[in-house]
Amino acid sequence: MSKLYFYYSAMNAGKSTVLLQSSYNYHERGMRTLLFVPAIDTRAGAGLVRSRIGLEAPALPLPADEDVFAHVKAAHATQPVACVLVDEAQFLTPAQVAQLSDIADTLRIPVLCYGLRTDFQARLFPGSAALLGLADNLIELKTICHCGRKATMNLRIGADGRAVREGAQVEIGGNDRYVAMCRRHFKEALASCHPATPP
Repeated sequence: MSKLYFYYSAMNAGKSTVLLQSSYNYHERGMRTLLFVPAIDTRAGAGLVRSRIGLEAPALPLPADEDVFAHVKAAHATQPVACVLVDEAQFLTPAQVAQLSDIADTLRIPVLCYGLRTDFQARLFPGSAALLGLADNLIELKTICHCGRKATMNLRIGADGRAVREGAQVEIGGNDRYVAMCRRHFKEALASCHPATPP
């Protein structure tokens, strides 16, 4: 039986690296994969999954209104798809997560989603909330705080390097904008932070 998997973590846990390794494993056995990345995330360039250690692969950009089930069904009809992989899955819409579950259940293709669980205010992203509810398997990928404990929180920082408490839920950025922290240090950073400055 094919399943829907959600690999979640804080920032900088190697999610994209694990995704690319999983896709490579299928390719090495002569199997086809489809890689998707939400179109909103263009840090690596449109339609590209790139890891911090330099690995990359082309991916299909996924607009918020795209029916991912219809896309995969059409692709599978022309050439069998062994696995569907989605990077930055927190940016999926709940409808797209439901479509991914249909890919696993109806098309019987395993779906591997990789993303953040919560935003910089410790609130669930809509896509992550839907995945937590629908995924067959939840797998935590771990990273560490500067203190050595497990990092579970994503601290947003301003240009001055100080914590930011307010702002839009989605603000695309990497190490220049976010720091993975344990809950204790996340709380301490927020206690001494300033509100976000208007753009």
